[in-house]
Order: sequence, then C-alpha cells, then structure tokens
Amino acid sequence: MSDEIVMRIGEALVAGGPVGTAAEPEVAIGEMKGPMGVAFANLLGDQVKGHTRVLAIMNTDIMVRPATIMVSKVTVKDPRYTNILMGTVQAAVANGVLDAVRCGDIPKEKANDLGIIVSVWLNPIVVEQDDLDHQVLFDIHRKATANAIKKAMNNEPSIDWLLDNQEKIVHKYFQMGLDGKL
Repeated sequence: MSDEIVMRIGEALVAGGPVGTAAEPEVAIGEMKGPMGVAFANLLGDQVKGHTRVLAIMNTDIMVRPATIMVSKVTVKDPRYTNILMGTVQAAVANGVLDAVRCGDIPKEKANDLGIIVSVWLNPIVVEQDDLDHQVLFDIHRKATANAIKKAMNNEPSIDWLLDNQEKIVHKYFQMGLDGKL
C-alpha cells in the first residue's frame, strides 16, 4: 500500500438477518487534500431532499475519524425510516469505520487526513417491521461497512481474480430473471 491514498473504492453485502436488515454499502476513501476532499465538501454542502447527507457519528456530538459522510441510496420519505437510518445505521457505520482502523485496514496515522463517503442502502421494508431487531441491524451494517472499507483499501477483488472468475459469476437478480422469479 502506497503512503498516499488518492481514492479507493469498495463495496460489500452482508445479509442473512431478519427481513430488511441486509446492508450493501459502497465506499470511497481518500486523502482530503485531493479529489476526495472536494467530493466530501460538495456532498456536505449540497443537501438534497430525500437524500440528506450526514456525518457518521458515534453519538450526538461525537464524530468518527476518519471523517465519514453517509448518503442514502433510498429516497427517504418516512419519519420512522429516517430515525432508523440516522440512528441505528448511522452508529453502525461509525463503528464499522473504527473497526477498520482498529484492525489496520485504515492506517491509524491517516485517520485525520482521510475522508470516507459511504453510500448506504437500508431496505425501505424496515418501516413495516414492528419487531425490528435494532441490534441485528446495527451488527450487520457495522460489519458491512468494515468489509467494504477492507475491500477498498486492499483493492479487492483484484483484476486478476475478476478475469479468472468472470464466467463463473452470475448476478443474483439476473439469475432470478432467468429463472422467472423476478
């Protein structure tokens, strides 16, 4: 890994929990003195109705490092959805970032120099779950965030792996369409 981190991109999917708890974050990580800083500032300063950008926080008044901004992939229309996204999931993303620092995927000495953009997918069906398990939701989003960061920082999957496995990989929803289940 070079000393300068201009921009790295990663994604992860963690599923297997109760209905609506799957997480599929996409992340961009880079030095704030470069294009990441410009992108980060533009997102923070250019709010869009239904896709509010917020900093990942551990709790009110405790921002995570590296500075991390969350953007919802889903248009937010429901107050309950907002509370889940800006509560349980926001805390999970912040903890996933710290997990990535703790395990060394993000160099600790770069924590004040990097910025992270996390595009968050939270299934809209969560608002229909009367018995939503917030701990499971938190754990899944935390793990997915840390996994996406790890993949970004390690440039995974590698181009060699992709070339070797291209014909073996079938997109889940493409396959469901082929099977007539979509």
